[in-house]
Amino acid sequence: MARDVLNIACGQLGVTESPAGSNRTKYGKWMGLDGQPWCMSFVQWCFHQAGTPLPHKTGSCSALLNWYKANRPACVVKDPQPRDIIIYNFGHTGILESAGTATVTAIEGNTSPGHSGSQENGGGVFRRTRSKTLVRAYIRPFTEKKEEKAVAAEKRYNTLAECPAWAQDTVRKLIRHGSLGGGTGKTDGQGLPADLNLSADMLRVLVTMDREGACGK
Repeated sequence: MARDVLNIACGQLGVTESPAGSNRTKYGKWMGLDGQPWCMSFVQWCFHQAGTPLPHKTGSCSALLNWYKANRPACVVKDPQPRDIIIYNFGHTGILESAGTATVTAIEGNTSPGHSGSQENGGGVFRRTRSKTLVRAYIRPFTEKKEEKAVAAEKRYNTLAECPAWAQDTVRKLIRHGSLGGGTGKTDGQGLPADLNLSADMLRVLVTMDREGACGK
């Protein structure tokens, strides 16, 4: 069962880098980006812990926003609500806790407490209140129930041959590595899995990850 991502984020308040100034945290380690700026790693980790992992795993604020604009534009919203992902115009992100007329309050990783220190490359997880003029976009990661039904009913690709040509190299690689294979043991005429159950969105994510080098050789 999914947990409340905002409760998870709040539970991390006060967690800091170790050692100080190193950019080393459990969030970066989980992402495979330990030692790098980790604001997006924190957001990704929180949604993963909630049981609702984001469909595009990246440490880049711009890359996540661009993915949603290209693949799920309805999720890029103008009316901020708690649990939205905020993308700031200075290359930083957080999970929205509340929104006022002129300000937003978010739980953010890789920032500093209060109004002191670094805004986008600080040393810990803190609650920050900022002007809405600093917000580039709000992402509401998941669709409404009526959209979820449509997604559930969309075409699924169960064999390598059924997959679109643009995705076949990635799917073939993941099958070879044992990362894809279904769970029923069904195979096609070439002995390859016949129960992949992949949607077009899932294929896009896998291909994007492959292009970023996350799927190996």
